[in-house]
Amino acid sequence: MEDLAIPFSEEISRHLALCDVQSTNSQSKFLDSCRAFNVGEIEKKQLIEKTLKLGFKNVIDAFHIVDSSNVKSKFFEDRRSTNGSIVLTDDFLALFSSQQKSNLYEETEARWRLVETAWMLKLPPRLMNVDYDQQKNELFIASKNRRISLTSARSALDGYQSGKCFYCRKTIQVIGEANDLAEVDHFFPWMLMNRAFPKNLDLLWNLVLACQECNRGVGGKFERIPHSKYLERLHLRNESLIKSHKPLRETLKNLAGPEGQDRKAFLEKTYSEAMGYMNPDPWYVEEVEAT
Repeated sequence: MEDLAIPFSEEISRHLALCDVQSTNSQSKFLDSCRAFNVGEIEKKQLIEKTLKLGFKNVIDAFHIVDSSNVKSKFFEDRRSTNGSIVLTDDFLALFSSQQKSNLYEETEARWRLVETAWMLKLPPRLMNVDYDQQKNELFIASKNRRISLTSARSALDGYQSGKCFYCRKTIQVIGEANDLAEVDHFFPWMLMNRAFPKNLDLLWNLVLACQECNRGVGGKFERIPHSKYLERLHLRNESLIKSHKPLRETLKNLAGPEGQDRKAFLEKTYSEAMGYMNPDPWYVEEVEAT
């Protein structure tokens, strides 16, 4: 736990400097210690002591719980009661031996930035809308005549597609060389709006990550509408976003409806409308074998 306390306290302190709201609880002695460290009131050694005493009270127990249930993979065993430690598992080793290793930090940081900014703004749900800047490849929230940058769209969306291209299911990367990066694709082509299409397609519900080959390679999608078989996949991806914390949940509910059946009907109606604005030539690609 002493080893874990160092990076844990460093990251919490760093994010407190970015956004002072880091919890739904109004008071936290541990967060107060991190704040004190940030302003030089306590030394690093004291911060580590406070972290060991206060920092892990709920974190360890809640780590493997997602959407109110336990995840299938266990990344550590809790042995604090016997020898004051946690023991990393083979699932943890497998994760850090996978191609997704390089994406993990960026994805975690992106989700953290999303939720802490939503807490900080204290906007009512009806105003909690995330927009997309295509030029900067960035998600942002517009609030009170100001624009607040959130995070890279690639990093925010990657985990909701399990690190795979939305179309061919090939493993993708969100950082690295430009020729290897996943690209943000508009499921319904952006150019439809130039034809007076009645919906804003530059929003989160319509953004997916695709490999460069699918997006604009030989035989790629370019400005075509995907085959209808991908519509269910888009619905399921959006429902995964719904299960996340604010602001992604509120953004999708505000736009497409409060219930899953409403949001599915929204996509189906949009698909039918879009086909009337373009030549009916749906695009699809063969999927790679699952690994």
